[in-house]
Amino acid sequence: MKGWGCLALLLGALLGTAWARRSQDLHCGACRALVDELEWEIAQVDPKKTIQMGSFRINPDGSQSVVEVPYARSEAHLTELLEEVCDRMKEYGEQIDPSTHRKNYVRVVGRNGESSELDLQGIRIDSDISGTLKFACESIVEEYEDELIEFFSREADNVKDKLCSKRTDLCDHALHISHDEL
Repeated sequence: MKGWGCLALLLGALLGTAWARRSQDLHCGACRALVDELEWEIAQVDPKKTIQMGSFRINPDGSQSVVEVPYARSEAHLTELLEEVCDRMKEYGEQIDPSTHRKNYVRVVGRNGESSELDLQGIRIDSDISGTLKFACESIVEEYEDELIEFFSREADNVKDKLCSKRTDLCDHALHISHDEL
């Protein structure tokens, strides 16, 4: 009977480890997809478009403390994007890396709404995957909204790595290689 208890404990530990890795793959994939979507949306905005920020009160000298900032990376625009970006997770499928057995999430629908030019072999596309990815995305937006706005309010290189691996620790940057890097 003692052997069964040890076996059950070992099995529980293995299942817990497997679940944790699946969860990390999911949250890492959601973070990376979120970054891709936000970067694309920001790039679509006319760089000349600005928004007035600051106080609209009149100072004692009759002036106003208003500045014009680029709209694409303004807090107002980023907040608007964060409210709707997770809906795009339905345009992603799940792919398992054959060498690491880790899950990656790849866009399967083109930006114009047509099917992607990608080879879809080996990519699972279903409502369970997109729903789970959307929920993970929403959790990330809720938990890390300030960090997301901070990162995207200024241009930066390697946002995926800096945000998803280093700042939030959602990705294990030693083991995870994005499909962009392949």
